Amino acid sequence: MRPQTDAQPETTGGHPYDYYYRPGMPLRPPPPRAVASELWYEPRKAMLSPWMAVRREPRDTPRTRLMADHLWQGDEPMDEVIAAFRGLGTAGGRRMLNRALEHGIDSVEDPPIELVNLFARIDNPPDWYDPDLWEYGRRLWINVSTAGKMAMGVQDFMGTFVGAEVASAVGETGRFVKDPYRRNLESAVWFGSVTAPAALERRSPILHDTVRVRLMHAQVRAMLRRRWGDEHFARHGNPISNATTMGAAVTFGLTPICFDHVHGRRCTAAQLDAVMHYWAYIAHCFGVADELIPRSAAEGMEMVDYMVATAGVAPERTAGMAGAATRAFADRSPLGRARIAATAPVVGAVAFYSSAPLVRTLLADTPLRDVPVEPWSTATALVSTASVRLRALDDRLPGARGRMVRRTARSDPFWNRNIKLARFLAARVGIRGTPFDHHDGSACPM
Repeated sequence: MRPQTDAQPETTGGHPYDYYYRPGMPLRPPPPRAVASELWYEPRKAMLSPWMAVRREPRDTPRTRLMADHLWQGDEPMDEVIAAFRGLGTAGGRRMLNRALEHGIDSVEDPPIELVNLFARIDNPPDWYDPDLWEYGRRLWINVSTAGKMAMGVQDFMGTFVGAEVASAVGETGRFVKDPYRRNLESAVWFGSVTAPAALERRSPILHDTVRVRLMHAQVRAMLRRRWGDEHFARHGNPISNATTMGAAVTFGLTPICFDHVHGRRCTAAQLDAVMHYWAYIAHCFGVADELIPRSAAEGMEMVDYMVATAGVAPERTAGMAGAATRAFADRSPLGRARIAATAPVVGAVAFYSSAPLVRTLLADTPLRDVPVEPWSTATALVSTASVRLRALDDRLPGARGRMVRRTARSDPFWNRNIKLARFLAARVGIRGTPFDHHDGSACPM
């Protein structure tokens, strides 16, 4: 879609809200499904209460209203590339993209203007980006406790399986049911890679993979937009929306350090801002519109509060994915019941890092629905709090800065262990690489 200068919407589909925002336009109301849910209240309160008064209805601010507006739109530059590549075919379009990533857009013969526009953004970081602050934020994010990282991982898992927008999209593609090992490997590899120094510099292969993931999201968004039609769009907004992409970045970024703070390892406002800057630039590389990207942790927290409060529930998709993941526990023999009972420590830990109501929603239609969360949730709380406070003590002992530098000299060891496990599991079913091209052959051809 061509840039507009008159602040008048130009719709791209059959719904009046199917357009990309321009500064000066009236903000669209949130999609009807984006209402506050009691289900997500406790996780918000646990994470954000030291910095804001968390209410059952999220705060209404200019930033949260912008978030609501951007639930209607996707990633404009990449969405336009998908549309332009559709006539070239999957192979031709990907060859162009890969050549531009490896050798620059000038190396591509007769590139479509949409690809040129995309690389103008990729090749030129925004004025607000500070590579030194990004590096400091990267080190702080890696340096959080293992418990803080577990909190982020569990809450991301809940958003994927229970949250309305993400669970609907992931469930519709069928990847967690049909191809879970590849999906998990791709996620682990990307998360681990982006914690490396200089991960998002222009010539970094990690930036190239980030753009490929961004391409996959646009492919899925186009497929689902056509498959679901205007009726679904009118209620839910755009699948894998720009706001949800930004919501993922603020929650990924702030959850671990906020968890540590709440459990006794205090952080400063400057440290929070550095971590937010680290994830703000990741969001930029992932295609979030510049007006939506927060410039401080305080702005990011407003966005976390809104996005988590309105995450909603996708019961049909949740049931399908959770049922597939727990199919091995369907055996009702004494041995099968013993296996179900043995999951209690894991279920309790997940309840501590998210909430018991979220766990019950996730497992409602599975053989694990009656597994108790106590005393395992309380035990996890005790162990997690102790581990965070030990790290707080370590921060005060001589040599703390040197230890942090050593821990963060390369990519995050926590995520590297996840990658090794994901590679092992994927290799058992013959999957060895992460080309991030799964959706080239989907119902959304380029």
